[in-house]
Amino acid sequence: MEKFAGGIENMITNTLGALPKIGVGILILVIGSFIVKAILKGLGRRFEKRDMEKSLRGFLLSIIKVVLYILLILTAASTMGIQTTSFLTIFASAGLAIGLALQGSLSNFAGGVLILLFKPFKVGDYVSNTSGTEGTIDKIDLLYTTLTGPTGLKIFSPNGPLANSVITNYSDISSRRYDFVVGISYDTNIKTAQNVIQEALAKHKEVKQDPKPIIFVNSLADSSVNLNVRVWMDKANYWDTVFAIQQIVKNALDDANIEIPFPQRDIHVISDKEIK
Repeated sequence: MEKFAGGIENMITNTLGALPKIGVGILILVIGSFIVKAILKGLGRRFEKRDMEKSLRGFLLSIIKVVLYILLILTAASTMGIQTTSFLTIFASAGLAIGLALQGSLSNFAGGVLILLFKPFKVGDYVSNTSGTEGTIDKIDLLYTTLTGPTGLKIFSPNGPLANSVITNYSDISSRRYDFVVGISYDTNIKTAQNVIQEALAKHKEVKQDPKPIIFVNSLADSSVNLNVRVWMDKANYWDTVFAIQQIVKNALDDANIEIPFPQRDIHVISDKEIK
């Protein structure tokens, strides 16, 4: 009974002796909370002034908030006389376990951070990459980028592979070039065909004349002389212009009686008499 009473007395004594430290620790927590909120508010305003993406802004503020509060709790615990080594061990073990369990997601997460930081594209851009993904950017999140494909389908592309691929941004330019091939018969004068195509392209207002369209012999195929046509146009009207100029060129060649030949083969029949 005496030992029990002595233990209670020691506990009360230790508690009373620790009260100043506990009070200081609580004070650190209260004051530190106000300081953390002020820091986060200031950083939020700075990120907004720098026109940082909302997704990246929220993510960075969340990470900074967690780190600051962990440091605040560790500081308060150390002031109260609590050993912080065990806390650090728990945090390290938890971080390792989470990292191993979420390797794929962490890769996408890192890719999302890189995309939001370096901005190879933005919402509204039309892009394609080496994996075959193509479409208009609808939304950029930390794990996935959402696109609308040429056929109207929604595409959810993981940010990890997307950030590591070669990305072609068709919207980050003022004009685009379009190449197409026109086949003419071997009986047609090449210069005449070039002039007809050049005049037809000059009549279309969306086809740029600076740089001027280029028409040259691409190859001598089995059934035709293939002319390569290169034209420049504004990106805003790209597809409408592409569809229109092909029809214009075809009509111009028809009006000039220039044949666009179809594949053909010459067959030589050898009789039995010729073989003998």
